[in-house]
Amino acid sequence: MIVFKKVSKIYLPDCQALDNINLSINDKEFVSIAGRSGAGKSTLIKLLIKEDFPTKGKIFWGKQDIGAIRDRDLPIWRRQIGMIFQDFRLLPNKTAYENIAFAMEVSDWTKQEIERDVPQLLKLVNLLDRADHFPNQLSGGEQQRIAIARALAHRPDILVADEPTGNLDLLHTWEIIRLLIKINELGTTVVLSTHDREIINGLDKRVVTIEKGKIIKDDENGKYILF
Repeated sequence: MIVFKKVSKIYLPDCQALDNINLSINDKEFVSIAGRSGAGKSTLIKLLIKEDFPTKGKIFWGKQDIGAIRDRDLPIWRRQIGMIFQDFRLLPNKTAYENIAFAMEVSDWTKQEIERDVPQLLKLVNLLDRADHFPNQLSGGEQQRIAIARALAHRPDILVADEPTGNLDLLHTWEIIRLLIKINELGTTVVLSTHDREIINGLDKRVVTIEKGKIIKDDENGKYILF
């Protein structure tokens, strides 16, 4: 589904963020990208969603060279990707329902589709009873679950979670991780970027470990091990 071929990223003057990355992520796979802060995880994610560009190498989504996608086509292409961030990024003046609905409205979903899908998404993240609550009325874990529902609104092929539990306590962290596992089991590819050892060791999923911009380990059912 996704292939990095000899991808490097250098930030001027001489910061090597990624160094000759070769990586394949299969359809419907759950992959954790592990590593210390500054290892290159976020750079890899930015290249994947074309927020940045490789200095060398290419990234393919199926047969599509991501680097060849024209800027005018990016919004449509990015609908295949659901993004979850550490800081939730919910609109504070909109309810949980409205946050999800707004993401669909700006992508030209019809009123009927929104009214059909938003309750289903809220039910998926177990927050249907919080539909009319504003972000400041929700816990951190609830806000992140709303952010996940919003990310799923376009029915993406892949869900990318960049340190999604960084602002959460242990209880809410595992609520989010269990939800990501459920979403993966329903058929969505999940790429989780994290430096949280306990999460990775508790998942029993594929782990790709990055250190100083290089992949140093790639294991099925792996653990967080740094050398």
